[in-house]
Amino acid sequence: MTTHRKLTPDEISALERLGNSAENWDAVEVPETFSPSGILQSRLEGRVVLDPGARIVRSRVRNYRIGEGSSVEGVTALECRSRSAFGNGTAVAAMNECGGRTVPVFDRLSAQVAYVLAIYRHRPQTIAALEAMIRTYAEERSSELGEVGRGCRIVGARFIREVRIGDDCRIDGASMLCNGTLCDGCRVGVDVKAYDFIAAEQARLDNGATVERCFVGESCRLDKGFTAVDSLFFANSHCENGEAASIFAGPYTVSHHKSSLLIAGMFSFFNAGSGSNQSNHLFKSGPVHQAVHLRGCKFASGTYVMSPALEGAFTMVMGHHSYHHDTAIFPYSYLIEKEDRSVLMPGANLTSYGAVRDIEKWPARDRREVRRDTINFEEYNPYVTGAMLRAVDTLHSLEEGDPDAAEYGYNKTMIRAAALRRGLKLYNKAIVAALGAMLGRGASSERYDGGGRWIDAAGQYITLRETEAILDAIDRGELPTTDAVDNRFRVFFVHYDDYAHSWAEQVCAAMLGHAPTAEELNDVIAAGRNAHEAMRRTTDADRERDCSPEMAVGYGLDGDGTTRMEDYRAVRGLR
Repeated sequence: MTTHRKLTPDEISALERLGNSAENWDAVEVPETFSPSGILQSRLEGRVVLDPGARIVRSRVRNYRIGEGSSVEGVTALECRSRSAFGNGTAVAAMNECGGRTVPVFDRLSAQVAYVLAIYRHRPQTIAALEAMIRTYAEERSSELGEVGRGCRIVGARFIREVRIGDDCRIDGASMLCNGTLCDGCRVGVDVKAYDFIAAEQARLDNGATVERCFVGESCRLDKGFTAVDSLFFANSHCENGEAASIFAGPYTVSHHKSSLLIAGMFSFFNAGSGSNQSNHLFKSGPVHQAVHLRGCKFASGTYVMSPALEGAFTMVMGHHSYHHDTAIFPYSYLIEKEDRSVLMPGANLTSYGAVRDIEKWPARDRREVRRDTINFEEYNPYVTGAMLRAVDTLHSLEEGDPDAAEYGYNKTMIRAAALRRGLKLYNKAIVAALGAMLGRGASSERYDGGGRWIDAAGQYITLRETEAILDAIDRGELPTTDAVDNRFRVFFVHYDDYAHSWAEQVCAAMLGHAPTAEELNDVIAAGRNAHEAMRRTTDADRERDCSPEMAVGYGLDGDGTTRMEDYRAVRGLR
């Protein structure tokens, strides 16, 4: 730990000759190895603590500690004007603009704790306990002295007020940072404005991004003028150009277009096409409504959804939808607009190579080092498979209710008879593949009972029973800190394969009417492997169609057909 001392008279004189001034030189603390040459044409106010190798050039610094090897250059004001929690405890009105799902953010917030705070409002005792933990933590992080960590470089910024800056951060040309925390490895670029915020490890705010009352999670990127208010962004989310208001952006939420608005909703593993839009205000009770777009949803260009609404996991949405649909039990579907109606095509996305590509690319693009958010990437899992099982039951019930119908109504959507029958085939094949995959991983153990309903807790697949057990433990005071809560979620994550194996085995038992033998389980695993290979043949064929000569329109503009194909293959990287 660095030992500090006051300046000597000779050092003060040397500093003044270098164009520096201070409100009170006695309030400046330096290391034993201090050299006046590291401070040039700067103004020091209040208490300023310098660690070895710290440099301040043409800047005004007030009530800050500058870490070892860090430099502050050309900064209008780096100041801590009063005692601050540096953004910890800031209330973020996520999902609901009226504040009904407010999440207090802090610099160790995980997606799972945020999920509980936002979604489990029907458990006021649990919410109160978590909020108390966060208040205590925020007070522990409060100080009258701002901090710049080790190895930081702050250049050309205007105003940085009440911001705690972690190690190895870079700030270059930011306009205003106020009441926030930049955790280790953050990057903040030109013209960024951020108020009442937390930016987790390796987060990046750049090129005129503006955030207010936001949490920007680990390895997230907000760029190119993106604006966000009252929003949470978790691991590896990447948003540019557009706007977010009161959203819960789970891991891998992506929006790249200027005309896209994400508002009052929950998203994860999500991609917003250009012109994506939602409404949460029906001009009656105010902006009180919300929508939930489950894991892996995509909005095609120009998609509009009127809240409240709910789409199943991995649903591709096209067109305008204003009838408040609920398709949660129909994962891997298409939801399209036709003749001003919301038309559901159950399971249609199971044949798309795009869904396969998404599932494969997410783990490959995980840039995190701390990994505070717990994320499951498994394609075959109890959460989605459970939804498919319910979808099959529902489709059978619809068909049995009117076998000769040309179309069926379901939760404000319409399902054509042909789409229903195709959906049954697709879901049944996917269920076989999923059960085989889960039985092929993990092991049977009474200790890891995965039976019952599963949920997707902002990226983590976990049983509802275990989630409620964690919340009950919070209520009883057995988990006194958010770190302890995170650890309980992480313990389940570590043994996920065993829990998923247990769930799949119990599903097989229910289907067979008895506990499956080892031979029967091996048969399911083999059948699952065959089903998976058949599904991949279908999606590979979809990929081939996307790379076919029919897609060469517009290539080889100045040549003949041969030139067109040569240009097409060169540009697309095809052989």
